[in-house]
Amino acid sequence: MLKPAFLYEQLEKQDVEFMLGVPDSLLKHFGSYAFDKGNTLIAANEGGALAIASGYHLATGKIPLIYLQNSGFGNIVNPLTSLTDEEVYSIPALIMVGWRGKPGTNDEPQHIKPGKTQEEQLKALGLPYSILSSDKQQVEKQLGTAFDTMRKKSSPYVLLVPPDTFENYAFQGDSNTHLYSLKREEALEQLVQKFGEEDVIVSTTGKTSRELFELREKHGLGHHRDFLTVGSMGHASQIALGIALEKNNRRVFCIDGDGAMIMHMGALAIIGEQQPSNYYHILINNGAHESVGGQPTAGFHIDFGKIAEGCGYKQSFRVSDLSSLNNKFDEFVNAEGPVLLEIMTNTGARSDLGRPTLSPTENKENFMQFLSED
Repeated sequence: MLKPAFLYEQLEKQDVEFMLGVPDSLLKHFGSYAFDKGNTLIAANEGGALAIASGYHLATGKIPLIYLQNSGFGNIVNPLTSLTDEEVYSIPALIMVGWRGKPGTNDEPQHIKPGKTQEEQLKALGLPYSILSSDKQQVEKQLGTAFDTMRKKSSPYVLLVPPDTFENYAFQGDSNTHLYSLKREEALEQLVQKFGEEDVIVSTTGKTSRELFELREKHGLGHHRDFLTVGSMGHASQIALGIALEKNNRRVFCIDGDGAMIMHMGALAIIGEQQPSNYYHILINNGAHESVGGQPTAGFHIDFGKIAEGCGYKQSFRVSDLSSLNNKFDEFVNAEGPVLLEIMTNTGARSDLGRPTLSPTENKENFMQFLSED
């Protein structure tokens, strides 16, 4: 396995001074090391990362590094084909992609198709690539080839990173999450006991949906009311909007995360423009990409309430402890939607946190049956 420090040092030898991207579980050890070195920026989404990197290259002439998970590769395809491509602006960038769902490995359902088709996608786009080795000498050769190619062609090069490539590295940075005592699961436990029998829940990707599933189990509440958005980061709020517009006799709750909301913040404008009166948006803001390394988001530097209201939400509320959550929840659900409730939390999850035991298809079928029972 590679030490993150080794790869970082090899990139420095190639004059890489700027690293940015969207944190990934397979790359979290390298990303955390780079962040602790003060040499990385967390982008809103993968396409935005490549755009920032392109601006950096235009300003400096140097080659940046971008990192991402292959589940977000779709977000980067647009600037790859219409900005950095040789036939457009011809901008070089080293793109390190965590290869979730790599054929021959076990992974979650949402990673199977991205993993299976990743190499085909790179070939279809005409992107030169190599599969990062865990052997130091081989890595040096691979990087030499990558930078020679980028300097010669003045276009991107991809490094695919298989599972278990990097040795562990614990993020040393501080995302100021200690400002809040409330944990996400504590907040979710209060919420699941407050939702009504007919309420519709759409939860965002990551630990939020995993905790929601286990809390339903714990309280014997069933799973039919919940759509667990196990992939499609940043899109839970739009899924909820599609439901709310058609099921206007039901309260629809979206349980979102700060990283997910930032990734596709334009969703707030569409929700506000559509004015669904039955739309209740709950944002659990812990200021971090917790499930993929703990690197900070911009969540603690944003006034989400003002943004939501500026987009047309009728009201916004903000709480940071169980007492204020319990006090404000009734006011929140009695307000006319769209309305936002932001819950400020600390990071941290149970070490024994499991994953949903229902398949995505089973979740969908149970959920659709629930929605059909008007």
